[in-house]
Amino acid sequence: MTNHTHREVRLVARPEGPVKDDLFEIAEVPVPEPGPGQVLVRNTHMGVAAVMRTLMDENTDVPMPSFEIGAPLNGPAVGEVVAAPGTDLTPGDLVEHRLGWREYALLDADQAHRLEPGLMPDPAAYLSQGPTALMGIERGAAVRSGDTVFVTGAAGGVGSLAGQIARQFGAARVIGSTGSRQKADRLIGELGYDAVVIRGAGPIEDQLREAAPDGVDAVFDNVGGEQLTAAIAVANRGARIAIVGALASQLAAEATNASNSSSASSASKTEIDTLSLLSRSITLRGIALYDHLDLIPQWNRRFAEGLRTGTLSFPHARLRGIEQAPQALRELTEGRHLGAVIVEL
Repeated sequence: MTNHTHREVRLVARPEGPVKDDLFEIAEVPVPEPGPGQVLVRNTHMGVAAVMRTLMDENTDVPMPSFEIGAPLNGPAVGEVVAAPGTDLTPGDLVEHRLGWREYALLDADQAHRLEPGLMPDPAAYLSQGPTALMGIERGAAVRSGDTVFVTGAAGGVGSLAGQIARQFGAARVIGSTGSRQKADRLIGELGYDAVVIRGAGPIEDQLREAAPDGVDAVFDNVGGEQLTAAIAVANRGARIAIVGALASQLAAEATNASNSSSASSASKTEIDTLSLLSRSITLRGIALYDHLDLIPQWNRRFAEGLRTGTLSFPHARLRGIEQAPQALRELTEGRHLGAVIVEL
């Protein structure tokens, strides 16, 4: 091998509030040597997601292990096999795995998933959050023809695809939520949303009633908080609400983490009008991708076809170089970008 060292991004301190660049260090370390049954992968792309901010805390409610101080972070990545002794993988194979945040990854063969050569027009597209979006639209909110659909967090990596998928499932009207007028204009102009409610531009319920005068039939909720409360208030009889994310509670906990953990807990709670659920037969369902992993290959084929035909788009920001990974996560949590955030290594 020509490269004897590579770089990895390590967590050096727990955050006390927002993500800051000094929480990370870029370490140069030897490229590992694979043993029998192991795979060495040269990573080409990695994705960052809001849950990574949560995993930087020592204790979380997320069913995933927290990042360790002094160790490299991890997350979804795509790369090319360099060596794989004693496995059915061969050098040059494109694989997906969970050891991002480093230029080379050493993992057991069963942790590397071979990808179909040439399926995606861009390997970064394998790092979309489309499987979660498809899960929430199809199995969570059960979107069907003629529905009015409300997607919260519509400008994120999940929401920017959920609106497009809802339209494919026959939604007649798709409404999103986001945090700025600029993003709202892009959601309507570029991603086919019919209307967008803007966080901070007045009560969400009032905005949603104006955007959906006939109510909403299906909700893809990635936020919780005031937006979920508003969705329940405006939901039609028989509406289906999928709880796919909890950005409001994550952000509330982040904002108050440094001073008072109990206030973080209280700030993150969402009041739910259970009488409305009962009287209007509203279904409220939490749904997570680890229970629906069969959707990943389905999504990859759907997405590849959609990208080639132009019926789906992949909104994302792309930063180049592993040294940009901390900035990528910081900018994602600050809401700087529309769509997914990818680091090209």
